[in-house]
Amino acid sequence: MRAGSRVLLVLLLPVWGSAAAAHNGDLTVRPTCKPGFSEEDYTAFVSQNIMEGQKLLKVKFNSCAGNKGIRYETNSLDFKVRADGTVYAVHQLQMPSKKVILIVNAWDPQTRDRWEAIVRFLVGEKSQHSGHKQKGRKSVPGEVAQQQSDTLLPWRQHQNANGLRRQKRDWVIPPINVPENSRGPFPQQLVRIRSDKDKEIHIRYSITGVGADQPPMEVFSIDPVSGRMYVTRPMDREERASYHLRAHAVDMNGNKVENPIDLYIYVIDMNDNRPEFINQVYNGSVDEGSKPGTYVMTVTANDADDSTTANGMVRYRIVTQTPQSPSQNMFTINSETGDIVTVAAGLDREKVQQYIVIIQATDMEGNLNYGLSNTATAIITVTDVNDNPPEFTSSTYSGEVPENRVEVVVANLTVMDRDQPHSPNWNAVYRIISGDPSGHFTIRTDPITNEGMVTVVKAVDYEMNRAFMLTVMVSNQAPLASGIQMSFQSTAGVTISVMDVNEAPYFPTNHKLIRLEEGVPTGTVLTTFSAVDPDRFMQQAVRYSKLSDPANWLNINATNGQITTAAVLDRESDYIKNNVYEATFLAADNGIPPASGTGTLQIYLIDINDNAPELLPKEAQICEKPNLNVINITAADADIDPNVGPFVFELPSVPSAVRKNWTITRLNGDYAQLSLRIMYLEAGVYDVPIIVTDSGNPPLYNTSVIKVKVCTCDENGDCTTIGAVAAAGLGTGAIIAILICIIILLTMVLLFVVWMKRREKERHTKQLLIDPEDDVRDNILKYDEEGGGEEDQDYDLSQLQQPETMDHVLNKAPGVRRVDERPIGAEPQYPIRPVIPHPGDIGDFINEGLRAADNDPTAPPYDSLLVFDYEGSGSTAGSVSSLNSSSSGDQDYDYLNDWGPRFKKLADMYGGGEED
Repeated sequence: MRAGSRVLLVLLLPVWGSAAAAHNGDLTVRPTCKPGFSEEDYTAFVSQNIMEGQKLLKVKFNSCAGNKGIRYETNSLDFKVRADGTVYAVHQLQMPSKKVILIVNAWDPQTRDRWEAIVRFLVGEKSQHSGHKQKGRKSVPGEVAQQQSDTLLPWRQHQNANGLRRQKRDWVIPPINVPENSRGPFPQQLVRIRSDKDKEIHIRYSITGVGADQPPMEVFSIDPVSGRMYVTRPMDREERASYHLRAHAVDMNGNKVENPIDLYIYVIDMNDNRPEFINQVYNGSVDEGSKPGTYVMTVTANDADDSTTANGMVRYRIVTQTPQSPSQNMFTINSETGDIVTVAAGLDREKVQQYIVIIQATDMEGNLNYGLSNTATAIITVTDVNDNPPEFTSSTYSGEVPENRVEVVVANLTVMDRDQPHSPNWNAVYRIISGDPSGHFTIRTDPITNEGMVTVVKAVDYEMNRAFMLTVMVSNQAPLASGIQMSFQSTAGVTISVMDVNEAPYFPTNHKLIRLEEGVPTGTVLTTFSAVDPDRFMQQAVRYSKLSDPANWLNINATNGQITTAAVLDRESDYIKNNVYEATFLAADNGIPPASGTGTLQIYLIDINDNAPELLPKEAQICEKPNLNVINITAADADIDPNVGPFVFELPSVPSAVRKNWTITRLNGDYAQLSLRIMYLEAGVYDVPIIVTDSGNPPLYNTSVIKVKVCTCDENGDCTTIGAVAAAGLGTGAIIAILICIIILLTMVLLFVVWMKRREKERHTKQLLIDPEDDVRDNILKYDEEGGGEEDQDYDLSQLQQPETMDHVLNKAPGVRRVDERPIGAEPQYPIRPVIPHPGDIGDFINEGLRAADNDPTAPPYDSLLVFDYEGSGSTAGSVSSLNSSSSGDQDYDYLNDWGPRFKKLADMYGGGEED
């Protein structure tokens, strides 16, 4: 807008929406609050060097709502703005020029609206305006007198003493209020906008913004000539509560005549929405016995109308309460917050477990005549507290239990508890107060019935206690509520009788250990292994028997349990483990039913020197010359210390050759060395007797023989092969004889192999017709010949196929034919059957045919069928058409018997003579 121009804004408002007041018959505009900075342009004088944190300027911003939550930002990294609008330096810096300009933004995080102001820092001396906003010059009274009362003029440009110029802001049009749900008629005029230049030029007016040219479209319209703005349809505040439009004034060429003016349109709320509860059913709980004023729950209803007006102010009240016991007003509700609290005492879950309360929410601050209402249901459950102690249904209980039994339920204790079942306030806990000092019993709670099960956990003995008198107390898992005392019926007495049963005898010392020397004679009394019968009040006899005696060394007296030996006890026996022999005995009474117990007797056998030592090793090897090697010898004794080593090794005096040829050198108590005494001993095997004596008391000795092989040794002292053979006792002649036998055996094997090869060859050249005993029918023949592999497959596969016709076979010359061949060249001449048959003639004929087939160059490389034609052309046989089934018998067919097994069937048919 140019300086000196004026804008005439005429607001023509209907009576229901007027925000303008009539003055002197004209409509004037009242200014209202508009969010923004106090100035669009701030200026401050600063020094060139600025310290960190130095305050430079303070901008003022008014959000029309107390500036709560407003945040400031700048476009510079060197300056920031505090929450109170103070602009300060982030760090120490030097101003780069005489003037620094930055932009300060204020924005609301909730509405995301932004406002902008310019801050200018001038480097120089401070003036009287330094650090302050530049105030605009007010209009003088003469200027105001020149303005009309209905004309709004924009701020003009002014210049202060420093030569700075700024533009005053335009007048702000007051908001236009439009009630929602108006019935019209539409379009309905809201306001008229005029410019004072419409007297000079033709002006066209328009509006832009949401509701005009942005969705929702065409809610508002404006007459482009007169500037009258209309609303075109009913408004809904719950759909949109306000509209921000901008009015524009242009000339006929579209050139801007005036700056755009902001128009704010607010939709006035009407009470057209009922309160709506968040939930239709609310669930809450309160402990029984709660005091008045105890909080229960909160119900909430929302009203879509304006909450700042009575249309959206909801109030709550309780309509009904079911049941009305013990009072019809057990609860109350805060009319504004919806908090439900108790108002009367007497909540008792055992009487009333649940209340159903109907809650009503009404807007218009609860005015039932004008407000709209809605209801919801609140279900209040009275929760249980432990205000009822458990009580036994009887003061005394009884039961009985057999002795020596555990995990047996002997009595069931029943209790009554009025609290909520299967809750900690109801679950019973039982304790034995007295009567069971040894802890024989415990009481477990049945989780379903809440009964107490008196159970034996430690076996009772009839001979020790015939009965128990228990005092039992019951309580709950949860402690009793404050002020509730235990009932005298929470204790009871339990009498438990113990039943006597036949108990098994037992051995007081089990396992029983005795010590004695081995080798005691048969019949020796070792000990008395007796059992005790715990049934003192029963007259019963105990009988003994053996249950386990691995070596059968012991006997036991059946009446008194005396143990005697049945054989000599040997510590070196395999039945002894760690010098201990174990036997198990059985003690049984004659009760009904009989009972028995077992006991183990352990006998520790003390060793005596009853085993002579044995020489080790039994065989050895030594060189025929001394000083090359020796034989280390030792001894083994089945006894133990002190009846074993050290051992004494010595050679017997008889025969004398032993001490002449051999000598023994002692190494230690357990080892000695046997070596040659003479310079040379002929190779062979020698039996060397050695006397070994142990250190027992009295000592035992044993003469053992060691077989020593004397052999010829090499330089390392090892026996050579010849020497080993010689040591085995074989001379040179024997060795030669063995070699000859081996050669003869190999020769016989070679001759047998040659004979087998020759026999195999003869089998391949045997004639086809063989004797009946060599007939191979019904036998498996093994053919060891195989084809040539890949090289044997180079042939025409058509040879494998059956010929399409038999003409080439039937037209063939007499002789042998193949039914699967297709000859290329001249066929070989196969022999022709002689006219007069002869037994030998048949065999020759077949052999000749085989030779011809083997030499046939056209033969395929596989087995093929040969057809022998006996009735071809040139046959001297007569026609068979004159033959009939009868025979005159003058033909002799006996010669068929000589043709072999293949013609036996024909011989039987024709050569057997006439049948009866």
